[in-house]
Amino acid sequence: MTTIAKAAVGFLGLGSMGAGMARRLVDAGHDVVVWNRSPAAADELVAAGARRAQAPAEALEPELSFSMLANDEAVQSVLDEAAIRSLKGRTHVVMASISPSLADRLATAFDAEGATYVAAPVLGRPPVAAAGQLNILAAGPAEALDALEPYFAELGKRTWRLGERPSAANAVKAAVNYNIIHAMQAIGESVAMTERQGVDPELFTELLSSTLFGGVVYSGYGGMIARGEYTPPGFHIALGRKDLGLAQEVAEAGGVTPATLPALIEVFDAALADPDLKDADWSAIAEVSRRDLL
Repeated sequence: MTTIAKAAVGFLGLGSMGAGMARRLVDAGHDVVVWNRSPAAADELVAAGARRAQAPAEALEPELSFSMLANDEAVQSVLDEAAIRSLKGRTHVVMASISPSLADRLATAFDAEGATYVAAPVLGRPPVAAAGQLNILAAGPAEALDALEPYFAELGKRTWRLGERPSAANAVKAAVNYNIIHAMQAIGESVAMTERQGVDPELFTELLSSTLFGGVVYSGYGGMIARGEYTPPGFHIALGRKDLGLAQEVAEAGGVTPATLPALIEVFDAALADPDLKDADWSAIAEVSRRDLL
């Protein structure tokens, strides 16, 4: 097994988001030990100065490690009982969008083994991650968050500290994504309305984003929807459906009954059933209204 230097930092999960985040840490001069299920994903980072771990355990050996994995199942496959036992006296930061219920279970398991668990899901697409401009939603022990500040400063433009219960960060991330989904669906519906009246969809979405609906969601996704540019996906539609399920879990846990949730589930399921949309960016849900797929 590779000998890990004292100042090493582990990073597990090198997808479109994780690769950019890990590269930020490498470029900042950290000794980064990287692991990915598909080893080729680490090649570019190794060429830039990272060290390749042959197994997840190697990337979890440093005093501090991060992971950016796809979903609950991927996180559980890496952070199993043996892995958590090995983390005694160390800190691990899960930056993935996972369910609050899993975050609670992990926090309990880490505490029982004398390890520190921090949740820090992020807001931003892959180019934002690569530029170090993410918004980081962090929750966990205060002293751990204090120690993580220099690392978060390399990864994002602002860290939102959301308390000591890690799952709070995951609940907030689910609620934010729920708002993004609403915006994309609203754009799709209103584009469908106006383009059938002969209005150029790019002109219409520019009108939205430059007048009453400023911000990255309307300006970014509005243009993508207007042009129908859904590939390659920056965030896969299946992951969007997963996040909608997380929002449903958060709502149910708090006794909230969102009026629009059933309709949004129907929209996502229709998009995933369409062969032209199922592998597209999550903003392709707009095509359900434009193509009358319901």
